[in-house]
Amino acid sequence: MDPVWEVHDDMSLYITPERFIVEPNGKNELLIIDRSSSIVKVQSLTNQLSNLSPTRRVCGILGAIHLVGGDYLVVATHRLYVGMIYGAVIWRLAGYDIIPYIPRTTHLTPKQREHNDIYLQMLRKTLDTNYFYFSYFYDMTHSQQRLHSMSYEERNRSLFERADSRFVWNGALLDNFNCTEMRNFQLPLILGFVSINQVQINGQTFFWSIISRRSVHKAGTRFYSRGINDEGNVANYVETEQIVEYSGQRLAFVQTRGSMPFFWRQLPNIRYKPRPELIPGRDHLGACFRHFEEQIAKYGKQVLINLVDQKAAEGALEKAYRNFVQQLNNPNIRYEAFDFHAECKKMRWDRLNILIDRLAHEQDEFSVFHIRDDGNVVSIQNGVFRTNCIDCLDRTNVVQSMLARRSLNAILEKLGILRVGQKVESASPQFEMIFKGVWADNADMISLQYSGTGALKTDFTRTGKRTKAGLVQDGVNSMTRYYLNNFADGFRQDGIDLFLGRYVVHDSLHTPLDVKHTWRYNVFPAIMIFSIAMLFLTTLVPSEFNTENLLFMLFWGALIGVSISGIFHYGLEFVDWPRLFPPIKFEA
Repeated sequence: MDPVWEVHDDMSLYITPERFIVEPNGKNELLIIDRSSSIVKVQSLTNQLSNLSPTRRVCGILGAIHLVGGDYLVVATHRLYVGMIYGAVIWRLAGYDIIPYIPRTTHLTPKQREHNDIYLQMLRKTLDTNYFYFSYFYDMTHSQQRLHSMSYEERNRSLFERADSRFVWNGALLDNFNCTEMRNFQLPLILGFVSINQVQINGQTFFWSIISRRSVHKAGTRFYSRGINDEGNVANYVETEQIVEYSGQRLAFVQTRGSMPFFWRQLPNIRYKPRPELIPGRDHLGACFRHFEEQIAKYGKQVLINLVDQKAAEGALEKAYRNFVQQLNNPNIRYEAFDFHAECKKMRWDRLNILIDRLAHEQDEFSVFHIRDDGNVVSIQNGVFRTNCIDCLDRTNVVQSMLARRSLNAILEKLGILRVGQKVESASPQFEMIFKGVWADNADMISLQYSGTGALKTDFTRTGKRTKAGLVQDGVNSMTRYYLNNFADGFRQDGIDLFLGRYVVHDSLHTPLDVKHTWRYNVFPAIMIFSIAMLFLTTLVPSEFNTENLLFMLFWGALIGVSISGIFHYGLEFVDWPRLFPPIKFEA
C-alpha cells in the first residue's frame, strides 16, 4: 500500500460549555474546538481531560458550517462495513450528528429560529442521501491509475489534501475549519455507489469491485441541474471504476458519464415531460472546449456515446452536440450517436450489441490499468468512454454495464481465470447473477441521488431481458419521479447547494427563504379541490336525479376543468423551485 496519512477512526467526543474536545482512541493528541471563537487547534494529550467524561463516541469529523444560529460541528456517529480494497476497509456512512457551537437559540428572533431550522433540515436532507462512503486509509476519490501516477510528495499528503476535489462532498465543510494541523482528523466523503465482492471462477478466487464517484461540480437534482457551466463542468458527472484484485495484481477499467456538455435546460412546469431546449446567448462551444480539455488531460482519448432520441426535442440536442464536436475538430474525440429507443423498440434489446461491436476496437485500444504485485505496470488505460442519455441514468447504465462486462471478460482471460474464448456468463452462473445485480444496484443508486427514484430498465441489467414486471416498475418510478421533480426537488437542490458551500449563510437580515407566491398559487388548487368535493357530493348524495342535479354536475365538472387548465397554463408557478438560487422569479 502506498504511504498515506491515516485518518483517526474511533474517537471520544467531550462536550463542555467552552469547547469540543475530540480524543482519538490510543493516540496522544487532541482536537480542541473553542465554541465561542470557533478557533480549532491540535494539542498533545496532557491533563486536558481531567475530571471529564466522554459525551459520546464518534467515528469521523466531517466538517463545520455556519448557519443563522452560529457554527455547527458535523460528525459521523455510525458506519457500516462494505469491504476491503487493496487491504483498506471501506465504510458507508450510517449515522451523523449536527452539533451547535452555541447550545441555545434564545439570541435569535422567532423568524431567525425558523430560518435556522430550515437550513438544518436542508443539511439533513443531503446527509440522508444514500450513500456516502469513506475510508480511513484508502483514497477513494482517485482511480487506481491516478493513485499510481502520484508523486512521492502527493502520496505523503493527508487523505483530504491529496484527494481529487471533484469527488469530495464534504470539502467545503472541512475547509471551514481552516486548521492545517488537523490533517489526521479530516475525513473526506464520496457520494455514489460501492460494491466489493469476493468471487470464485474456475477454482480461482479474486475480488471484483465497483466504485462510482459523483462529482460535486454542478451537482444537483434532475431538472435543476442540466448541461454545463462556464467552467466546463457538467451535471450528473459520475466516474465509475471496475476493479479486479487477483494474487496481488490490480486491474481497473474506468468509464464516465455526464450531461451533454453545452448550455441547455429542461425546467419543470408540472407537465409530464418538459421540453428540453438550448439556452440562447451562451458560449456553448467555449464551455464544451473547456470540458473536453480537462477530460482529455485526465483520461486521454474520448469516445462520446450519445444515446438520446434523434427526433423531436432530444433530436435537436443531439444535432447540437454533434455540431459542437465537429467544430472542436479534436483528433482525441470521437462522437458515436445511437438512438437507443429507436434501435431497441419492441423490446429488441439484443440490438445493443450493434453499438458494443462498433466500440470494440477502441475498447481494446484503450486497454485497462494493470499493475503487478511487484509494482510493475503492465498497461495503462489511455482513453475513456463518456456515455450520456438525456438524464445520464437509465440508458447510460445499460450501455456502461455491457462495456464493463466486455472489459471484465478480457481481464479474466488475461489473468488466466477464464480459458480462451470462455465468457463469465457460462463459466460461473453464480457470478453472473452477482454482476447483473451489482450493476443494477449501481443504476438504482446513481438514479436515486439525481432523480429521486431507482433507475428504469434495470430488469434488463438484472436478467438480460426486458420483462413486463420491469415495465410496470418503470411506470411506478416514472410517476414517482414526476411528483418529486415537480414538487420536492427545489428543497433538495437547496440542501445540496448549502452542503457543498455554494451558498453561504450570512448574519444579515436578508434571506432567500421567504418566498412570495402569486394569487394563482392558492386560488386554482383551492377551486379544484372544492369543485371535486362538490361534484362527488352532487353525484353520490342526490335526493333524485333531475335536470337541476345534472346542471350542478356539469357546472362543478367545468370548474374542475377550468382550474386544472389554469394550473397547467401557469405550471411554472406551482413547481417547488430552489430558494437559494431560484432559476425563475415570479411577481405576486
